[in-house]
Amino acid sequence: MSKLVTIYGGSGFVGRYIARRMAKEGWRIRVAVRDPNLAMFVRPYGAVGQVEPVFCNVRDDESVRSVMHGADAVVYCVGVLDEVGKNTFAAVQAEAPGRVARIAAEIGVQSMVLLSAIGADADSSSAYARTKAAGEAAVLAAMPNAMILRPSIIFGNEDQFFNRFAGMTRMGPVLPVVGADTKFQPVYVDDVAQAAVMGIKGEAHGIYELGGPDVHSFRDWMQVMLGVIHRRRLVVNIPFWIARLMAGAFGLVRSLTLGLVKGPLTKDQVRNLAVDNVVAEGAKCLADLGIAPTAAASVLPEYLWRFRPSGQYDAIKDSAKNLRKV
Repeated sequence: MSKLVTIYGGSGFVGRYIARRMAKEGWRIRVAVRDPNLAMFVRPYGAVGQVEPVFCNVRDDESVRSVMHGADAVVYCVGVLDEVGKNTFAAVQAEAPGRVARIAAEIGVQSMVLLSAIGADADSSSAYARTKAAGEAAVLAAMPNAMILRPSIIFGNEDQFFNRFAGMTRMGPVLPVVGADTKFQPVYVDDVAQAAVMGIKGEAHGIYELGGPDVHSFRDWMQVMLGVIHRRRLVVNIPFWIARLMAGAFGLVRSLTLGLVKGPLTKDQVRNLAVDNVVAEGAKCLADLGIAPTAAASVLPEYLWRFRPSGQYDAIKDSAKNLRKV
């Protein structure tokens, strides 16, 4: 019988790419999610019955254990950028991965992969970064041979980075950003998935920081994106002190509306935007796994074309301008 991997958060941005690759490897995949009905799109990744969405609450021991039964490997790629209800940074990024690792060790699962993030730091001022570090520590305490992946900003068809800011260009001539000089090293989602596969199969373990081949400031990445979507916008930096005031105001509105109104920015996100998001010198990276990182320039046009002024017809209209009138 083929081997089985349980992927917690397997229908998410990164999880779906891992599931697709593991299906091609011939493994059975159990996609553990909060709502299996919303994850049915993963089933065609493999043969009939090879990829199955199942319900799981990562905050509950028995729920985690029930979907791990019979698994040869587990992957944890659940994370939050903003706390909502019981899904706090601590619950989802520190306690839950530790829970998965502890139960995996108890029942004899062979390997585990944790999706963390560059910047994970127990001493960080950011709760996001602190809980990522706590999750790593909890996993390694229970599963010393686990693979920890720390990607920079991840890009790909479903990303929430380039898609989000490309969408904002439709709102006016100005594109505001916080931390315009902060450096990023975006990594392609399928490169992250390829690294995870190696951890699942037991071919690699330890901590790896994943970044693409290019490092640019936030401002420069926005210029790259603008070039791809054929739009001209003024990229304006919002100073951190103003961003903190804005985030505080958004937080107050959110509290007064009992969470019904969410702002575009939180104080914790402002803290993260003040720190460069690049692979540390001397860290193990994609090259150590034998993976050649994919350049953003080769992928962005594949999914950002819809933000161009004329969408899929933009290139045709540009070409038509060069035709001579008879």
